Amino acid sequence: MNIIFRLVSASLLICCAGSLAAENKFADVEISATKLSDHIYMLTGAGGNIGVSAGTDGLLIIDDQFAPLADTISAALADIQPGKPKYIVNTHYHGDHTGGNGIFGQSGTIFAHDNVLKRLADDDALSKQALPSITYDKSIKIHFNDDTLSLMYLPAGHTDGDSVIFWRNAPVVHMGDLFFKDRFPYIDLKAGGSILGYRDNVATLLTKVDDDTKIIPGHGGLANKQDFIRFKKMLDTSIDWMNKQLTSGKSLDEIKQQGLPEELKAWEWRFISQETWIETLYNGLKS
Repeated sequence: MNIIFRLVSASLLICCAGSLAAENKFADVEISATKLSDHIYMLTGAGGNIGVSAGTDGLLIIDDQFAPLADTISAALADIQPGKPKYIVNTHYHGDHTGGNGIFGQSGTIFAHDNVLKRLADDDALSKQALPSITYDKSIKIHFNDDTLSLMYLPAGHTDGDSVIFWRNAPVVHMGDLFFKDRFPYIDLKAGGSILGYRDNVATLLTKVDDDTKIIPGHGGLANKQDFIRFKKMLDTSIDWMNKQLTSGKSLDEIKQQGLPEELKAWEWRFISQETWIETLYNGLKS
């Protein structure tokens, strides 16, 4: 009996330690708000950038970062306008964009593409409140705060469930992780992502923004069309370069040893190093 008690106690201590470590990881994270129009804001913290619509109808948020940040996010929203989010939009299923679903979904309605629901529903650790209750195949519109938000699905890019959100009455768009400002993107090849699909989606989106558009990227600071054009050029250069390496018959190790061209090296960051980007390109483009 004592042995069993000690084992259970040890397990509980490990679980508690893990939980505290997760909370401590986000203890010093600050959520900063940038006002983009009378009713639209961008929140930055840890994880994906959050878009906010605030007005007479209440609050709507696009993505909600990590669960331990829910209270910090709520405090930042309260500085904008009192109340809990009425609607939550998920641009895709990754935890740094949907981690707060379980909290915000208790009082709000979650929107997402069909494939986001499928992937989140496969996670037994998530509560029912964390799952989208309204999903769509191609697109859906939310009429809110005297504006219309158009949720547009783009196939096989960052994942197989990516959405981009446009405001009709303001030159603002939330790109989700189809845009990493000044950084190599993470392309989740194991979750339906595609190198060429990602590039093609960016090309499509470039036709839908203009020089006045304020672009909320999935990661990085507020951006504009010129930033997005630079991002597209980086993708084109990366793909063309890797295709030449593959045509020459080089192995992945040989390509890694050679390294990226100088013009691409500056795009690496903590999460996607030069080596990681080479691996993504190689695995995504090899036949």
